[in-house]
Amino acid sequence: MAALAMAIYFNGLDERETSAWTDAMMRSGVVLDLAELGPGRVDKHSTGGVGDKISIPLAPAAAAAGVIVPMIAGRGLGHSGGTIDKLESIPGYRADLSVDAFKSVLAQVGCCINGQTDELAPADKRLYALRDVSATVESIPLITASIMGKKLAEGIEGLVLDVKVGRSAFMKTLDDARRLAESMVRVGESMGCRVVAFLTRMEEPLGRMIGNACEVQESLETLRGAGPEDIRQLVVALGGAMLELSKGVDEGAGQARIEAALDDGSALSRFERMVAAQGGDLAGLARANEGTVISANTSGYVAAIDGLEVGLAAVSLGAGRATKDAVIDPAVGCRVEAPVGAKVTAGDPLMTVFHGAQGPPPSATVERLRAAFALDGEPREPAPLILDRIS
Repeated sequence: MAALAMAIYFNGLDERETSAWTDAMMRSGVVLDLAELGPGRVDKHSTGGVGDKISIPLAPAAAAAGVIVPMIAGRGLGHSGGTIDKLESIPGYRADLSVDAFKSVLAQVGCCINGQTDELAPADKRLYALRDVSATVESIPLITASIMGKKLAEGIEGLVLDVKVGRSAFMKTLDDARRLAESMVRVGESMGCRVVAFLTRMEEPLGRMIGNACEVQESLETLRGAGPEDIRQLVVALGGAMLELSKGVDEGAGQARIEAALDDGSALSRFERMVAAQGGDLAGLARANEGTVISANTSGYVAAIDGLEVGLAAVSLGAGRATKDAVIDPAVGCRVEAPVGAKVTAGDPLMTVFHGAQGPPPSATVERLRAAFALDGEPREPAPLILDRIS
């Protein structure tokens, strides 16, 4: 298998071979049959980034607008956070539902965010371990089969992809991100699943919060019709595409329905029902208390925030895991006080670090986070968040 992975890494696969390989990954385990729930089953997948909490408000917003959302999400590893880690910061939340329980929540609520199981695409899990130690991770065909094999095993009819691009993303260049997105779209369509992909910037963190419990808090703000503009923009764009695939409405109409669900309380209600159905108690969610404030040493405009450095620093404080068996502290997190474009003077806060079991951050981490903020003498035009749509 390691030799095969290396052969694919060096020689690639054509479209037919990639589809066949994806199908093999998908059928190595259970392929869910969710037809009894009705048509219009659409999921969303992100390639990961810092502060990427989009799935948490997106799934209930899409469900409130009529989409059936069977979402199997993952855990974080390295600087990129995981949706399941964030949701498990809600006391009692279960992300290990059986297939029958998963279907039951979907039937009741219209959305369910569950963890990956050993039953779905087990061959991919074994192959990924070999790719990790044989330096064959960065292969477009192998990445395509890994992502799409698991997603297509969910029994979905449509999929919306958020392919991150930038220093804080797995794909560092726009060309590489486009190649991956096009590959996944082609494979999905060839296997009978309609797919839309968005290329989105991942340079600075998404939203203001980076962590677990604090990102759920920010998601709740979005579900109440508020929250950071970039989070809402992505939820509306991706949700509009989910409605397009599920209900056949045009993109603009779909986006309008997602916005309405965020503003009229129906998305929040769906989320509360989903959490309760999965055993969670939102009243017990840890609140972000004031912690260590990191201040600017000089004056200027925030020109950039290095999301990779912020993510790695958060992991070192306990908000993420550097190894698969590491334990996460859900209370640890960061809040960006001065986003890109903000004007600051010396002494103004750039970021607040919420303390966990480890206590205040060491001085080296404070300096690392301060250095993640690049200041300039002149304000810059904000770069677009959504770079392209591929379908």
